Amino acid sequence: MSAPVIVEATAKQTATLIFMHGLGDTGHGWSSALAAIRPPFMKVICPTAPTQPVSLNAGFRMPSWFDLKTLDISGPEDEPGIQAARDNVHGMIQKEISAGIPANRIVLGGFSQGGALALYSALTYDQPLAGVVALSCWLPLHKKFPAAKVNSEDVPIFQAHGDYDPVVPYKFGQLSASLLKSFMKNVTFKTYSGLSHSSSDDEMEDVKDIISKWQQTNHL
Repeated sequence: MSAPVIVEATAKQTATLIFMHGLGDTGHGWSSALAAIRPPFMKVICPTAPTQPVSLNAGFRMPSWFDLKTLDISGPEDEPGIQAARDNVHGMIQKEISAGIPANRIVLGGFSQGGALALYSALTYDQPLAGVVALSCWLPLHKKFPAAKVNSEDVPIFQAHGDYDPVVPYKFGQLSASLLKSFMKNVTFKTYSGLSHSSSDDEMEDVKDIISKWQQTNHL
């Protein structure tokens, strides 16, 4: 896997955001947008997924956190690939903790496939995190929950989705949020009217506000 894109904190670092890009993208795709909205004390880490064949795209090789077989909610999923990608994210969290940033000052985030990985990684981590930013995505291996959850039910989740998304259906996001709300206490699902499979200035402002709020809640 290539080295992650890292945006260092501009003040003394007391928090970290680890953000996973969508299928076919790289860490560079999100680093500048996130650098513009993060608090000065937060380091941003944007890893790049390994390049591998993707079944959904006729086996073409591209940056992908795990294989995507279908974008149908009840379709088959790449469980070993999802778990291996999760282990990689847990390793990144552990590295930050070893550097002195407590778990409750670390935010996991992602867009599309990266958001799915962020959700799965956060729910299966054994220490409470600051929160999860899950954009235009879904909960992978959803039939395994809530049994697979090992994290605290208090970890906040901010899920956002455009209602014109032609790639990851809006309904898929809604169903994931409904399931999450059944076993997590602090889930926000926000709809962006007219937004397709992308982000927007409004959404990024909301992400800025929510990250800032989480950091105030877990202040040190």
